[in-house]
Amino acid sequence: MMAVRRPPLAFLPWISVPLLLFIHHSHSFYLPGVAPEDFQKANLVDSVGDALMVKVNKLTSIKTQLPYTYYSLPYCKPKEIVDSAENLGEVLRGDRIENSPYVFKMREPQMCNVVCRKVLNEKTAKEFKEKIDDEYRVNMILDNLPLVVPIRRLDQESSIVYQHGFHVGLKGQYAGTKEEKYFIHNHLTFTVKFHKDQQTDAARIVGFEVRPFSVRHEYEGEWSEATRLTTCDPHAKRSVTTSDSPQEVEDKKEIIFTYDVEFQESDVKWAYRWDTYLLTADDQIHWFSIVNSLMIVLFLSGMVAMIMLRTLYRDISKYNQLETQEEAQEETGWKLVHGDVFRPPTNSDLLCVYVGTGVQFFGMILVTMIFAVLGFLSPSNRGGFMTALLLLWVFMGLFAGYSSARLYKMFKGTEWKKIALRTAFIFPAIAFSIFFFLNALIWGQKSSGAVPFGTMFALVVLWFGISVPLVFVGAYVGFRKPPLEDPVKTNKIPRQIPEQAWYMNPIFSILIGGILPFGAVFIELFFILTSIWLQQFYYIFGFLFIVFAILIVTCAEITIVLCYFQLCSEDYLWWWRSYLTSGSSALYLFLYAAFYFFTKLEITKPVSGVLYFGYMLIASYAFFVLTGTMGFYACFWFTRLIYSSVKID
Repeated sequence: MMAVRRPPLAFLPWISVPLLLFIHHSHSFYLPGVAPEDFQKANLVDSVGDALMVKVNKLTSIKTQLPYTYYSLPYCKPKEIVDSAENLGEVLRGDRIENSPYVFKMREPQMCNVVCRKVLNEKTAKEFKEKIDDEYRVNMILDNLPLVVPIRRLDQESSIVYQHGFHVGLKGQYAGTKEEKYFIHNHLTFTVKFHKDQQTDAARIVGFEVRPFSVRHEYEGEWSEATRLTTCDPHAKRSVTTSDSPQEVEDKKEIIFTYDVEFQESDVKWAYRWDTYLLTADDQIHWFSIVNSLMIVLFLSGMVAMIMLRTLYRDISKYNQLETQEEAQEETGWKLVHGDVFRPPTNSDLLCVYVGTGVQFFGMILVTMIFAVLGFLSPSNRGGFMTALLLLWVFMGLFAGYSSARLYKMFKGTEWKKIALRTAFIFPAIAFSIFFFLNALIWGQKSSGAVPFGTMFALVVLWFGISVPLVFVGAYVGFRKPPLEDPVKTNKIPRQIPEQAWYMNPIFSILIGGILPFGAVFIELFFILTSIWLQQFYYIFGFLFIVFAILIVTCAEITIVLCYFQLCSEDYLWWWRSYLTSGSSALYLFLYAAFYFFTKLEITKPVSGVLYFGYMLIASYAFFVLTGTMGFYACFWFTRLIYSSVKID
């Protein structure tokens, strides 16, 4: 289990007592589905040890990003294929967990076990070759631990990195020929690491590794179930350690699948078994990211402090000391637009919708982060992170409706049902349309990553059956609340905005405003993209929570600074600009995603490229809504604060 990093929350004193009680009792229970399981060794009475059931998962490739089921290739099958129950997140990730013919006993080493014999035809040989070309890996699971291949790093001989899953096969030249041939990994040497309880002699599995080999097995006589292999003989205690004659993949080639099982006792306790898979040398990079982001925050905080404590204090004191109307008319700056600064913007309904949707995203991410930092969404809870995101998005619809309706009523709106309907449908409909199109592409490739009809129906039920009603409930409650009163009155006739300097041009100002929020998160973004598209575990939620907090502060401060400069130049159209200023960071996110695609990924297939940019478009759109809302509320608070502090005749 991962160490708990305590989040630096401002409301921590309010929850400290229940949190301490939770931590005090946390050692006495485990999360559902990840409780430890004890396995007994064979005893002298019945000589039967506990069975270890290896499960197979999807075939994955970082070159295509299209997963396939294990049995989409003509591998050995058990008598009956049984699908494991999967949560919503697992299905959306393309996981397809099934039983396998690899079954062995706890702490009973085995050698040269024959799984089955296959004779390839032209079709099956082509299927294997295609997967080898695309560098597909086979994923397996034992006691909820993923199968890994230990690889010694060339730069550090004592350091070992773990590759998730083993490659279906390899391609290369053989026996001095110039022609490239395909070879399959048909012999697996499993290593099961266990931690033994000294009192009960029971053992818990703490590691599951494999070394794959390509071996052209040989035998004497006709093939039968009792046939003994000459290339791998358990009676002679001779297994496969190296292969001078690999197994080629061609039409009419015979392939015999075999495996060994080794058991190693380990000092690693069950609670820390994931640490081996999750250890990384990138902590220094994350700390550099945090320090880099903090420098940005300190710089912006200094500017905000200068504005609030010096400039504004001086302005407010000077404005409040004016005695005559003539003196007031001689002044310039942000006070002169007090009669227009709270005038409702154009397309105010749409602004209300996007602000409400941003609140929904903010609540979803904040609660998910807290659960992740506390360890509830660790990698051992497969699919839990995505499931939590979806469910929290649905239930946060209550706050989305409330926020949009409150802002809508402040703009003197009367049709709250219309604003609730648009809040419930605009963002989800756009995201779902893109997702449906991408899912159709995946379905056309016959990939297991395609969301089944039943799951798609469940998503629609969550949307229409829970999210939409909650948005309406929130909007009803928010609209019944008394509207927020503006600190100053709005003139009936709009004031003319003077000609602006080139650097106050809306487009230039908005694009400049998005750079710093993106700069605060782009290093962490690299690790997030790597975990998603290069199939690595992302588990450093403590760092991510800090970066999220820095993002909030950065969005708020850069929007306040630029909003103040805008008001000082007598431009009172701040509503949409405050939203777009920090929201423009999503543009840089998408551009960085494109840069990452061309520099880090090896995707060559058009369908995979469309999938990448389609999903990153949804992510960038969501990031725009989130950051835009944070910037808007910061500027909203700032303008109400400064205009409530001055005397208006």
